[in-house]
Amino acid sequence: MRPLRSPFVIWLLSSIFAGYSKLVFKTLRMTEEGREQAEAVWARGRETGVGAILCFWHSRIPMSPLSWPQDLSRRQDMRALISRSNDGEFIARTVEKLGFPAIRGSSAKKTDLAKNKHGEQAFRDMVKWVKDGGGVAITPDGPRGPAEHMEKGTPSLARVTGAPVIFVGLAAKPCLRLGSWDQTMIPLPFAKAAMVWDGPTGAGRGDDPDQLVEEWAARLSAVTRRAEALVED
Repeated sequence: MRPLRSPFVIWLLSSIFAGYSKLVFKTLRMTEEGREQAEAVWARGRETGVGAILCFWHSRIPMSPLSWPQDLSRRQDMRALISRSNDGEFIARTVEKLGFPAIRGSSAKKTDLAKNKHGEQAFRDMVKWVKDGGGVAITPDGPRGPAEHMEKGTPSLARVTGAPVIFVGLAAKPCLRLGSWDQTMIPLPFAKAAMVWDGPTGAGRGDDPDQLVEEWAARLSAVTRRAEALVED
Protein backbone atom coordinates (compact mmCIF):
# COMPACT_ATOMS: atom_id res chain seq x y z
CA MET A 1 0.00 0.00 0.00
CA ARG A 2 1.40 3.37 -0.98
CA PRO A 3 1.60 5.67 2.08
CA LEU A 4 -0.11 8.60 0.34
CA ARG A 5 -3.19 6.50 -0.31
CA SER A 6 -3.96 6.46 3.41
CA PRO A 7 -6.03 9.46 4.59
CA PHE A 8 -4.44 9.23 8.04
CA VAL A 9 -0.91 9.21 6.62
CA ILE A 10 -1.75 12.16 4.37
CA TRP A 11 -3.13 14.09 7.34
CA LEU A 12 -0.13 13.24 9.51
CA LEU A 13 2.54 14.02 6.92
CA SER A 14 0.85 17.24 5.80
CA SER A 15 0.63 18.40 9.41
CA ILE A 16 4.31 17.63 9.99
CA PHE A 17 5.44 19.29 6.78
CA ALA A 18 3.27 22.38 7.34
CA GLY A 19 4.74 22.74 10.82
CA TYR A 20 8.25 22.31 9.45
CA SER A 21 7.58 24.91 6.76
CA LYS A 22 6.31 27.49 9.23
CA LEU A 23 9.43 27.01 11.34
CA VAL A 24 11.82 27.19 8.38
CA PHE A 25 10.12 30.25 6.86
CA LYS A 26 10.86 32.19 10.04
CA THR A 27 14.57 31.39 9.81
CA LEU A 28 15.27 32.02 6.11
CA ARG A 29 17.67 34.81 5.19
CA MET A 30 15.58 36.25 2.35
CA THR A 31 16.59 38.51 -0.54
CA GLU A 32 13.83 39.96 -2.71
CA GLU A 33 13.82 41.59 -6.15
CA GLY A 34 10.87 43.13 -7.96
CA ARG A 35 8.53 43.10 -4.99
CA GLU A 36 7.18 46.51 -5.99
CA GLN A 37 5.75 44.92 -9.12
CA ALA A 38 3.79 42.42 -7.06
CA GLU A 39 2.76 45.14 -4.61
CA ALA A 40 1.25 47.11 -7.52
CA VAL A 41 -0.92 44.12 -8.42
CA TRP A 42 -2.05 43.65 -4.83
CA ALA A 43 -2.89 47.37 -4.53
CA ARG A 44 -4.88 47.32 -7.77
CA GLY A 45 -6.75 44.24 -6.58
CA ARG A 46 -7.71 45.93 -3.32
CA GLU A 47 -8.90 49.06 -5.12
CA THR A 48 -10.73 47.52 -8.07
CA GLY A 49 -11.59 43.96 -7.04
CA VAL A 50 -9.52 42.56 -9.93
CA GLY A 51 -8.13 39.06 -9.39
CA ALA A 52 -4.59 37.88 -10.17
CA ILE A 53 -2.69 34.82 -11.40
CA LEU A 54 0.58 33.80 -9.73
CA CYS A 55 2.95 31.38 -11.49
CA PHE A 56 5.92 29.43 -10.16
CA TRP A 57 7.45 26.16 -11.27
CA HIS A 58 6.29 22.95 -9.60
CA SER A 59 9.68 22.33 -7.98
CA ARG A 60 9.21 25.48 -5.90
CA ILE A 61 5.92 24.52 -4.23
CA PRO A 62 7.49 24.12 -0.75
CA MET A 63 8.57 27.78 -0.82
CA SER A 64 5.53 29.14 -2.63
CA PRO A 65 3.53 30.33 0.43
CA LEU A 66 6.19 33.00 0.91
CA SER A 67 5.26 34.65 -2.38
CA TRP A 68 1.85 35.96 -1.27
CA PRO A 69 1.24 37.98 1.93
CA GLN A 70 -0.80 36.26 4.62
CA ASP A 71 -2.43 39.59 5.54
CA LEU A 72 -5.70 39.83 3.59
CA SER A 73 -5.65 43.60 3.93
CA ARG A 74 -2.65 43.62 1.59
CA ARG A 75 -3.77 41.31 -1.23
CA GLN A 76 -6.49 39.23 -2.86
CA ASP A 77 -7.72 36.08 -1.15
CA MET A 78 -5.65 33.21 -2.55
CA ARG A 79 -6.35 29.71 -3.86
CA ALA A 80 -3.89 27.17 -5.28
CA LEU A 81 -4.56 24.86 -8.21
CA ILE A 82 -3.65 21.34 -7.04
CA SER A 83 -4.12 18.06 -8.92
CA ARG A 84 -6.53 15.35 -7.74
CA SER A 85 -3.76 12.76 -7.46
CA ASN A 86 -2.71 11.19 -4.15
CA ASP A 87 0.40 13.36 -4.14
CA GLY A 88 -1.85 16.33 -4.89
CA GLU A 89 -3.98 15.52 -1.85
CA PHE A 90 -0.88 15.73 0.34
CA ILE A 91 0.12 19.06 -1.25
CA ALA A 92 -3.42 20.43 -0.96
CA ARG A 93 -3.63 19.54 2.73
CA THR A 94 -0.23 21.09 3.38
CA VAL A 95 -0.78 24.39 1.60
CA GLU A 96 -4.23 24.72 3.19
CA LYS A 97 -2.57 24.52 6.60
CA LEU A 98 -0.27 27.31 5.38
CA GLY A 99 -3.20 29.54 4.44
CA PHE A 100 -3.97 28.63 0.82
CA PRO A 101 -7.07 26.50 0.20
CA ALA A 102 -7.00 24.49 -3.04
CA ILE A 103 -8.93 24.40 -6.27
CA ARG A 104 -8.64 20.74 -7.31
CA GLY A 105 -8.01 19.62 -10.85
CA SER A 106 -5.22 18.44 -13.14
CA SER A 107 -3.15 21.04 -14.91
CA ALA A 108 -2.61 21.05 -18.65
CA LYS A 109 -0.96 18.09 -20.34
CA LYS A 110 -0.62 18.08 -24.14
CA THR A 111 -3.76 20.18 -24.48
CA ASP A 112 -5.25 23.12 -22.71
CA LEU A 113 -6.27 23.00 -19.08
CA ALA A 114 -10.02 22.90 -19.70
CA LYS A 115 -9.78 19.59 -21.59
CA ASN A 116 -7.92 17.54 -18.98
CA LYS A 117 -9.20 15.16 -16.33
CA HIS A 118 -11.11 17.28 -13.83
CA GLY A 119 -9.60 20.26 -15.64
CA GLU A 120 -12.86 21.53 -17.09
CA GLN A 121 -14.45 22.01 -13.67
CA ALA A 122 -11.21 23.35 -12.19
CA PHE A 123 -10.93 25.81 -15.06
CA ARG A 124 -14.48 27.04 -14.50
CA ASP A 125 -13.82 27.33 -10.76
CA MET A 126 -10.67 29.35 -11.39
CA VAL A 127 -12.37 31.65 -13.90
CA LYS A 128 -15.18 32.40 -11.44
CA TRP A 129 -12.75 32.85 -8.54
CA VAL A 130 -10.47 35.24 -10.43
CA LYS A 131 -13.34 37.20 -11.97
CA ASP A 132 -14.76 37.62 -8.46
CA GLY A 133 -11.48 39.22 -7.41
CA GLY A 134 -9.52 36.28 -6.03
CA GLY A 135 -5.93 35.26 -6.64
CA VAL A 136 -4.94 31.84 -7.96
CA ALA A 137 -1.52 30.17 -7.80
CA ILE A 138 -0.58 27.84 -10.65
CA THR A 139 2.39 25.56 -11.35
CA PRO A 140 2.22 25.52 -15.16
CA ASP A 141 4.46 22.43 -15.46
CA GLY A 142 2.55 20.36 -12.90
CA PRO A 143 1.58 17.80 -11.86
CA ARG A 144 3.81 15.53 -14.00
CA GLY A 145 6.05 17.77 -16.11
CA PRO A 146 8.27 17.93 -18.04
CA ALA A 147 9.95 20.30 -15.62
CA GLU A 148 9.71 23.99 -16.59
CA HIS A 149 7.55 23.19 -19.61
CA MET A 150 4.45 25.38 -19.74
CA GLU A 151 1.21 24.23 -21.33
CA LYS A 152 -1.62 26.45 -22.54
CA GLY A 153 -3.76 26.40 -19.40
CA THR A 154 -2.23 29.46 -17.77
CA PRO A 155 -2.45 31.73 -20.85
CA SER A 156 -5.99 30.45 -21.41
CA LEU A 157 -7.00 31.50 -17.89
CA ALA A 158 -5.41 34.91 -18.38
CA ARG A 159 -7.17 35.40 -21.74
CA VAL A 160 -10.59 34.49 -20.35
CA THR A 161 -10.34 36.50 -17.12
CA GLY A 162 -8.22 39.45 -18.20
CA ALA A 163 -6.38 39.17 -14.88
CA PRO A 164 -2.74 40.25 -14.45
CA VAL A 165 -0.14 37.48 -14.31
CA ILE A 166 2.88 37.54 -11.98
CA PHE A 167 5.87 35.22 -12.38
CA VAL A 168 7.90 34.40 -9.27
CA GLY A 169 11.23 32.65 -8.97
CA LEU A 170 12.17 31.01 -5.67
CA ALA A 171 15.41 29.46 -4.45
CA ALA A 172 17.17 28.45 -1.25
CA LYS A 173 20.61 27.16 -0.29
CA PRO A 174 21.18 24.80 1.40
CA CYS A 175 18.13 22.75 0.50
CA LEU A 176 16.99 19.19 0.01
CA ARG A 177 16.25 17.93 -3.49
CA LEU A 178 13.70 15.14 -3.82
CA GLY A 179 14.09 12.39 -6.40
CA SER A 180 10.88 13.43 -8.13
CA TRP A 181 10.51 14.34 -11.82
CA ASP A 182 11.05 18.04 -10.99
CA GLN A 183 13.59 17.59 -8.16
CA THR A 184 11.36 19.45 -5.71
CA MET A 185 13.35 21.86 -3.54
CA ILE A 186 12.81 21.93 0.24
CA PRO A 187 14.66 24.72 2.08
CA LEU A 188 16.61 23.91 5.22
CA PRO A 189 16.52 26.03 8.40
CA PHE A 190 18.54 29.26 8.24
CA ALA A 191 19.11 28.83 4.49
CA LYS A 192 19.90 31.74 2.24
CA ALA A 193 16.77 32.32 0.17
CA ALA A 194 15.66 34.51 -2.71
CA MET A 195 12.36 35.55 -4.27
CA VAL A 196 12.22 37.38 -7.60
CA TRP A 197 9.06 38.72 -9.23
CA ASP A 198 8.40 39.58 -12.87
CA GLY A 199 5.22 41.17 -14.17
CA PRO A 200 2.49 41.95 -14.20
CA THR A 201 1.64 40.91 -17.71
CA GLY A 202 -1.62 39.90 -19.32
CA ALA A 203 -3.23 38.22 -22.30
CA GLY A 204 -5.94 39.36 -24.68
CA ARG A 205 -8.40 37.08 -26.43
CA GLY A 206 -6.66 37.76 -29.73
CA ASP A 207 -3.19 36.76 -28.49
CA ASP A 208 -1.53 33.64 -29.87
CA PRO A 209 -1.49 31.00 -27.07
CA ASP A 210 1.60 29.27 -28.49
CA GLN A 211 3.56 32.51 -28.47
CA LEU A 212 2.40 33.31 -24.94
CA VAL A 213 3.48 29.87 -23.71
CA GLU A 214 6.96 30.33 -25.16
CA GLU A 215 7.38 33.87 -23.81
CA TRP A 216 5.93 33.18 -20.37
CA ALA A 217 7.90 29.97 -19.82
CA ALA A 218 11.10 31.86 -20.65
CA ARG A 219 10.22 34.65 -18.20
CA LEU A 220 9.35 32.23 -15.42
CA SER A 221 12.57 30.29 -15.92
CA ALA A 222 14.52 33.56 -16.03
CA VAL A 223 13.30 34.71 -12.60
CA THR A 224 13.94 31.23 -11.23
CA ARG A 225 17.54 31.32 -12.49
CA ARG A 226 17.92 34.82 -11.04
CA ALA A 227 16.72 33.62 -7.63
CA GLU A 228 19.21 30.74 -7.82
CA ALA A 229 22.02 33.17 -8.67
CA LEU A 230 21.15 35.35 -5.67
CA VAL A 231 21.56 32.48 -3.19
CA GLU A 232 24.95 31.65 -4.71
CA ASP A 233 26.38 35.15 -4.14
